[in-house]
Amino acid sequence: MQIYLDNAATTPIAPEVIDSMLFVLKEDYGNPSSSHGFGRKAKALLENARRTIAKTIHCSPSEIIFTAGGTEADNMALRCAVEQLDVKHIITSQIEHHAVLHTVEYLQQHFDLNVSYVATDSKGNIDLKHLAELLQSDKKTLVSLMHANNEIGTYLPIHEVSRICRQNNALFHSDTVQSIGHIPINLSELDIDFITCSAHKLHGPKGVGFLYANKQNRIQAFIQGGSQERGLRSGTENTAGIVGMAKALDLMTLDLEVKINAVWELKKQMLESLQVGIPGVMFNGETSLEKSLYTVLNCSFPSSKNDGMLLFSLDLKGIACSGGSACTSGANTGSHVLRGINTDSTRQSIRFSFSHYTTKDEIEFTVNVLIDMFNN
Repeated sequence: MQIYLDNAATTPIAPEVIDSMLFVLKEDYGNPSSSHGFGRKAKALLENARRTIAKTIHCSPSEIIFTAGGTEADNMALRCAVEQLDVKHIITSQIEHHAVLHTVEYLQQHFDLNVSYVATDSKGNIDLKHLAELLQSDKKTLVSLMHANNEIGTYLPIHEVSRICRQNNALFHSDTVQSIGHIPINLSELDIDFITCSAHKLHGPKGVGFLYANKQNRIQAFIQGGSQERGLRSGTENTAGIVGMAKALDLMTLDLEVKINAVWELKKQMLESLQVGIPGVMFNGETSLEKSLYTVLNCSFPSSKNDGMLLFSLDLKGIACSGGSACTSGANTGSHVLRGINTDSTRQSIRFSFSHYTTKDEIEFTVNVLIDMFNN
């Protein structure tokens, strides 16, 4: 049996998305920047996808900029804020994705930039009072905090953070890579400057994403070399990938509440079964439906004979999961997120992440394998 429980790293592409992309690859291969019929047809597909995405998240199509993924979109938001919008102070947290943390470190090294890290509690919740204190600055400030943590699932109270930012005249960027398509995002009700998306986190293709950039902030070219994306991001657009991303987002938001409830039941099944079957098991981050992403469960296991071999042992049983972000899985440095919330380093933590393709039988099998590992 092969069981995939690493959907926070990447998701299987929906069959309907593959079909939509194959049609474009076979029939609509023109360059969207070409003026002839083939190019105009590809351009129409591109703009239809832009409108579909904009309608889903309730913004203007002109505020959607296609990128090669979430990392590029995060880079674009942060670098444009510093290089073009005169930001001199960035507030972020120690548990952000490295697409944000490493970019902030780069900017701090190369520009006149102050960086502050807002405090978090042991569940990964942002200290809103500390955030407000950090915003008491005469420097133009950007707050960059992710909507749902990719390793522990804890939600950011994004509307409250937005309110605090606006009260202090700060820009606000949120990495929404794990949340977009999984929970409703309505930008007509959320005052924010930048959000990011990566298609492969919502059953779309790899190598494509987008940046939402609020039209009130006039940014300029991030990648030079052409006039694509209204001159903001040069390079021939990945038409098939963009069409696939729009289709994936459209599919994800169809009957979304049904999907949320179904996947939440799987997460709850695993959590409760592990609590019964493995004495001493704990969970990193928030675990309630109201405070955490229903697709992520980060488990902290007591010491056992399998210490250091748990992921390998699960893989031998055909169960795919992870110890943290896939972007750092080869680094052997441990999870910066778990260090950031001061978890017990003597315990092994495993992230299980689910999708609406996950079944109850797969959860039951995985739980039984874990119970057998810790009780024998």
